[in-house]
Amino acid sequence: MPPPIPSNEQRLHPWSWLFALQQQVQQFLLPLVALLVFGSRRDDDLPYHHWISAAIVVALVATAVLQYLSYRYRIGNDALSIRSGIFERTRREIPFARIHNVVVHQNLLHRMFGVAELRLESAGGDKPEAEMRVLKLAQALELERLIRQGGSEAATTDQRSDAAADGVLLSLDLPELIRQGLISNRAMVVVAAAIGAAYQLFPRRATSDFIEEQGRHAFGYASQLQLGTLTMIATGILLLAFALVLMRLLSVGLAIVQYYGFRLSEADRRLTVERGLFTRVRSSVARRRIQAWTLREGALHRLFKRRQLRVDIASGGQQQEQDGRALKELAPLATPAVCDGLLQHLLPQVQWPPGQWLPVSTRGWWRLCLPALFLMGVLSALLVYETRSAWGLLPLLWLPWSALKAHRQVSRIGYNIDAQRVAIRGGWWNRWWRVAELDKLQALRLDRSPLDRRFGTATLTLDTAGAGGAPALQLRFLEEAQARTLMAQLEREMVRRKLRW
Repeated sequence: MPPPIPSNEQRLHPWSWLFALQQQVQQFLLPLVALLVFGSRRDDDLPYHHWISAAIVVALVATAVLQYLSYRYRIGNDALSIRSGIFERTRREIPFARIHNVVVHQNLLHRMFGVAELRLESAGGDKPEAEMRVLKLAQALELERLIRQGGSEAATTDQRSDAAADGVLLSLDLPELIRQGLISNRAMVVVAAAIGAAYQLFPRRATSDFIEEQGRHAFGYASQLQLGTLTMIATGILLLAFALVLMRLLSVGLAIVQYYGFRLSEADRRLTVERGLFTRVRSSVARRRIQAWTLREGALHRLFKRRQLRVDIASGGQQQEQDGRALKELAPLATPAVCDGLLQHLLPQVQWPPGQWLPVSTRGWWRLCLPALFLMGVLSALLVYETRSAWGLLPLLWLPWSALKAHRQVSRIGYNIDAQRVAIRGGWWNRWWRVAELDKLQALRLDRSPLDRRFGTATLTLDTAGAGGAPALQLRFLEEAQARTLMAQLEREMVRRKLRW
């Protein structure tokens, strides 16, 4: 028998003001540091910058404490009631049925205090419906369970033992995490972000001078060694290989930090993902909220015989996308058989993989080469103008590869539509498969560009509620008559079906 649900209002954890203060300090950290650094350079005897900094800190502490004192929540039979606000008071009633995604977040500080942050997200919107900073971990998990079961009524009527202990669908061990790091290019993104941050935090002139000075030192040191041309080339290749190895090792470390303890489980028709070495993130979403499914397979994936399974959910916004808390990856890395098995298990009424893929028109495949042709042409013209030699034409060597890639991409585009779902595949070097249930379609769009009118083709775009993943859920290079027939067929299916999201 589940414990009774309290009917009175409750507060957050007594230490919640500390975590609210932490978030506010992070937002004002750079202005405070700038005030202390630049204010301390003045020669006057009045340390006004210290008083201003102290006043800002006191104001932040007071705001955090008042937020804690004014925040109340109450768990009802089928909804969560939240009261908050200091001067402008608000009350929000959030039905459990409207909550699409539940995120339990724990960083190192949370784990030290035995607490967690709870986020409740609904369809659409750039902000969560509620952010509860912070609750005891047991309270956060209990509230997540109540939302997962639909409230107290569902919890009391369902007599399954422990809500049918979560069935684990997928877990990643250390070798899989190492493969994930070797496949991903996450380290390059981190290094690029670090370089960009350095240019923002430090004066550009000082950063450029530092890079030039270090380059001169390295070049001077190499000149003193009096190395031959072949030796210099070999040394450069070795340094490049060493840098690539370091990048891959960094990617492996980042993959372990992000996906350590990864576990995908299913209970009460909800999917739950737990992951993270230092910061633990637990995201839960109802299966019916998933709008589209995406399988991805790059060149390195094929080398390791692995794939990735991602989903688009009708909830969220940009914030959780940026901080990595959104439930997007059901299988960051798994074998093709495991990914296909997960898709078949979670969509039992859908046949996967399809028995046959219908092709599209291959006329005008070279259209995909036009961006590369324009960019390489402009770059070559600039290099020829600057160097006054034929070496400036080297970028044009990229065009044969671009043409081969474009032809193979168009040749591989295919689709399959049955009574339950639409499936689209594309890509060649980096392959992908997109699947959406017909019950989730809410809009169709037929586009014809000038080149489409020239070649008698069209693009059919399918829109689901909240699915904004990439690549787009669209069929390109369809024959015009074929595109209009498919659009009419899908329109009839949309009219007779009830939208489920």
